[in-house]
Amino acid sequence: MNAPLSYDASRWIETFLDAQAAELDASENTRLAYGRDLIDWAHWLGRTGKTLENASREDVENYLIDCDTAGLAASTRARRLSAIKQLYRFAYEEGWRDANPAIQIKGPGQTKSLPKTLSLEEVDRLLGAAQTSAKSQDDRLRNTCMMELLYATGMRVSELVTLPVSAARGDPRMILVRGKGGKERMVPLAPAARDAVAVWIKRRDQRDDEAKKKGAVGSKFLFPSRGKLGHLTRHRFYMLIKELAVAGGVDPSKVTPHTLRHAFATHLLAGGADLRAIQTLLGHADISTTEIYTHVLDERLKELVLEKHPLADKS
Repeated sequence: MNAPLSYDASRWIETFLDAQAAELDASENTRLAYGRDLIDWAHWLGRTGKTLENASREDVENYLIDCDTAGLAASTRARRLSAIKQLYRFAYEEGWRDANPAIQIKGPGQTKSLPKTLSLEEVDRLLGAAQTSAKSQDDRLRNTCMMELLYATGMRVSELVTLPVSAARGDPRMILVRGKGGKERMVPLAPAARDAVAVWIKRRDQRDDEAKKKGAVGSKFLFPSRGKLGHLTRHRFYMLIKELAVAGGVDPSKVTPHTLRHAFATHLLAGGADLRAIQTLLGHADISTTEIYTHVLDERLKELVLEKHPLADKS
């Protein structure tokens, strides 16, 4: 069991955490995590006869090695190094130290996990559930339109729920999507998505006209809501897609709005689409972000061979 921290170590950590809360508006969870990390660092230093005041770069490096040896994940080690760096940057600014001993230390490389995606069959089940599972016809039309659009375009959920109705009028072959940083891109619509949009807009406009007759203000959004944002929220759509997963017999833990975006990209790539074209459709600024889908496809092909090849080991 660790001995209590020294007065100076406690003062350093508490003052730093208070500054994080006041100046950076850090969340309670973030401050608790940093506090645990820094307490562990201070205890480690104490066991080596060092303090926060006189720790060196070599001490920080040795601490990270010990964390690695103890089996801590790369993400945990990276967070601990971040906490230490920020503590010493604060200490330098406060005049407690004349240098930051961790400033030139690079964090551990983290393995980039492959994005989760869905099979064609799973997507079909979700689309089928959207057409049949809601209690009201209006909700079924809206849900079908949202799911068809999401899978047909690979839009981010924030782009989908804020889509203006003007972008989808006139049976468009392409729609204008406003993405991150206000960047706009044109995305083509498949026939099924165009049909779903046309049917929903007709009903949506009828509802909008009925609301205006009662004195309400018309909505500019394709998927309006009575909430303060004026459109269906990201959170509501997240819950909705989970409900559709259950209704369609798809594992809900696999299904999020983003997995539909991943499925869009992966299925296009599997069908022979050019990586640069997929980059444009997704609105990625850097092709390296899009290249992750080639690894997803590689994994899928590997699984197919291992599971379906007649010489695969069935033991």
